Amino acid sequence: MTQALTARGFNRRTLLRSGAAVASASALAGPLFGLFARQALATTRLEAIKSPYGPIAPVRDQSTGLPLLQLPSGFTYQSFGWSGDPMTDGKPTPMQHDGMAVVQTRVVDGETEITLIRNHESDVLAKVGLIDAPAKYDTAEVTYEDNTGKLSGGNTKLVFRGGRWVGAEAALGGTLYNCAGGPTAWGSWLSCEEDKTDFSDAGGRKHGYVFEVAAEPGLTTGMPIVGMGRFDHEAVALDPNTGIIYLTEDDENQSGLYRYLPTDTGRRVGALEQGGALQVAKVAGENGVDLLDPRIGDRFQLEWVAIDDPDLGPQPYTEAPHEAGNMASGPFVQGRDEGGIRFSRLEGCWYNPADRQIYFVDTSAGRDEAQQIGHGKGAVWALDPARDALTCIFASGNPLAGNNPDNLTVSPRGGILLCEDGGGVEDAFGFGDRLLGLTPAGETFIFAKNNIMLEPADIQQAGKSSEFIEPGDFREREWAGASFDPSGEILFVNIQDPGITFAITGPWPDGTL
Repeated sequence: MTQALTARGFNRRTLLRSGAAVASASALAGPLFGLFARQALATTRLEAIKSPYGPIAPVRDQSTGLPLLQLPSGFTYQSFGWSGDPMTDGKPTPMQHDGMAVVQTRVVDGETEITLIRNHESDVLAKVGLIDAPAKYDTAEVTYEDNTGKLSGGNTKLVFRGGRWVGAEAALGGTLYNCAGGPTAWGSWLSCEEDKTDFSDAGGRKHGYVFEVAAEPGLTTGMPIVGMGRFDHEAVALDPNTGIIYLTEDDENQSGLYRYLPTDTGRRVGALEQGGALQVAKVAGENGVDLLDPRIGDRFQLEWVAIDDPDLGPQPYTEAPHEAGNMASGPFVQGRDEGGIRFSRLEGCWYNPADRQIYFVDTSAGRDEAQQIGHGKGAVWALDPARDALTCIFASGNPLAGNNPDNLTVSPRGGILLCEDGGGVEDAFGFGDRLLGLTPAGETFIFAKNNIMLEPADIQQAGKSSEFIEPGDFREREWAGASFDPSGEILFVNIQDPGITFAITGPWPDGTL
């Protein structure tokens, strides 16, 4: 295996050589890139700036009356689909709400109807069991992390019509740790399993795949898109100009950036299952580059190398730094052998049609207090797929600036929103995980804060099931699944635990989101 470059993963000579092709203004397209290109190299952010929306404060939920979120003045929200809430068929809403997106918008009876598909990042949960969807992948009873039962990961469909929540139903069952994913251009959601466990010996199936979930659940096949590879998938982003799909891998200090070139370019539900070519990113002219500790302004020219066996199972991997006992994915090891880039933990990614860039997060890029590389507070990258140009646009040097961003989305106005998953931050607005806006200058600001603290009386007031919703302080739990509707008037977003979905509205044009 190629020896990784030292220090920050590259030296200055490497940066200049590999980044020369993208250093000029002409090579950096899009409205944000001109500003990012002028950022000095070797910079990180240490704190958030003042929000253009103003300070935040607790706001009461229009559905339950509880102060679940902190938001700027003028913003309101409705909660929906709490864990355990009865869905349209009367069955309980699954738990562990994660990635999500708007997949369809249409007019029904004179009202705008918005359809979302939501992930549930679950393994084996007796409270829910197998999600009883029209399509189910693995229905075996298995043992996972000392729990025995049927897999409770999968997806639900949510409907928001005429400015209010109207219903939910099961969309996919029998999957494992559905973390994030991404919307297609033809009314479906690509749901990603963030686990590569094989239950074949127990009568189950292999996991670590991407599944397509249609806006109409009856069209979902429940079949994995094997060509997209078997690894700890996190998110995907479709480039509508080429039909190529970009994929992130969340596996600590053994993560790659991939792309999938589908054989069937029909752009319809089921086409991606027909196969395609999987490739991994590498720095042009360089082998084994580590990008575990980037700085704002770091730039690289990429090329792509083929993954010969996308379905190869986990392989031994001991290149430092690595987590002892954690087998790397087969696609990552193959790509690394061919000189592929190593990231820390790639998570959310999103295509922005305004500048035709793909933005993605490396949640633990950087260094911790002990200077351990690949254990930092996170970074955000911009990929120009037309030029294969990669630029670091944000790097956190302090939890106040960004505490392990995870999912991200881009608003119709071009603003980038980051979902934190760092266990909470104490700042001027108290303690909790945050939604952060990211400015074109690579600075963050606080848009919202998790304020969920539930007493037994609160659960009773909200009318929730005590079997699924327990009392506690949930302010350190992660945000996930942020997605705007096409008009940019509504932000849909989840808090994973206790499992709640929100629709947030307000004066978005007052700021950059």
